[in-house]
Amino acid sequence: MELHICNILDDLKKDDIQAYLLTQFTNIEYISGYKPTSFAFCVIKENPIIYASKMDMEIATKTSCIDVKEYESFKLMVDELKNEGIETLAIEPELPYSSYEKLRDDFEITSKTYINAQRMVKTPEEIEKIEKATEIAQKSFIQLDVLNNGNSEKAIAFDLERLMIENGASKESFDTIVTSGANSSLPHATPQDKLLEKPVLIDWGAIFKGYCSDNTRTVVYSESQQEIWDIVAEAHDKAIKAIKPGLKCCEIDKVARDIIAEYGYGDNFIHSTGHSLGLDIHETPGFSLRDDTIIKEGMVITVEPGIYLEGEFGVRLEDTVAIYKKGLVIGDLPLQFD
Repeated sequence: MELHICNILDDLKKDDIQAYLLTQFTNIEYISGYKPTSFAFCVIKENPIIYASKMDMEIATKTSCIDVKEYESFKLMVDELKNEGIETLAIEPELPYSSYEKLRDDFEITSKTYINAQRMVKTPEEIEKIEKATEIAQKSFIQLDVLNNGNSEKAIAFDLERLMIENGASKESFDTIVTSGANSSLPHATPQDKLLEKPVLIDWGAIFKGYCSDNTRTVVYSESQQEIWDIVAEAHDKAIKAIKPGLKCCEIDKVARDIIAEYGYGDNFIHSTGHSLGLDIHETPGFSLRDDTIIKEGMVITVEPGIYLEGEFGVRLEDTVAIYKKGLVIGDLPLQFD
């Protein structure tokens, strides 16, 4: 975390900015180790400081590598920064406008994404946590034995979340998707209180020490479903094989998209090929049509092509890939289940 702070200070120096204000919870956690449960303001400067709510003071002082001070008022925080001679201030683009209004008369404000740029490339320790989160999620999926479960979509989602927690997750990394039959054509379907139909699509993930995992598997039963599954699996495998540092993210999206289009289902692939993950389940960059970010070693990005036939069924297959000299799939869960 010290390295993260030093890198931010270097960015500030290059841009001739004196301080950087953070309010996003996961950005504060990334830079300090403390994840707010209430509001907090983190100011990165030569002597970084976190202003934490009274409710959070105990946890903040125990977990933060940055000095912590109890927040009393916005005006007092602004006055303290001004008294230090700070005139130029970078903010996150996500900063609420109401907060921006309270700052704009006292500082020269610039919107910067320094943290997002750093979070694109994971440290070995971060990747280890993602690997552990994936291990927990995949072990739980196997224990669930979904094909012989006999419960409703909603009950299966609940059981999978329970198993992940029992296996060491702090919680699920997003609302678990268990969907089947015609509803599987909805990429973000909500589990229903009904018994499983065919096919079955499950999208799930665990959080371990703050870091997320993400997998999707689709179990098919008929020849027509298997045909679509095979196309998606080809796009999945060839996109992963194509990943290497130096390419643009959009080039990987094109690999998967072109394969699906060649089979005549281009219009049925209705989302990007993947997204980064870490402290948040969706981070940048992503394997999408418009993302021209250059792939670097240390990035961790999902590959999840899908084909969705409205009113019939959908197929999506997803793995998380850590990028070294090439893309390596995290985990060892089979793509297909009998």
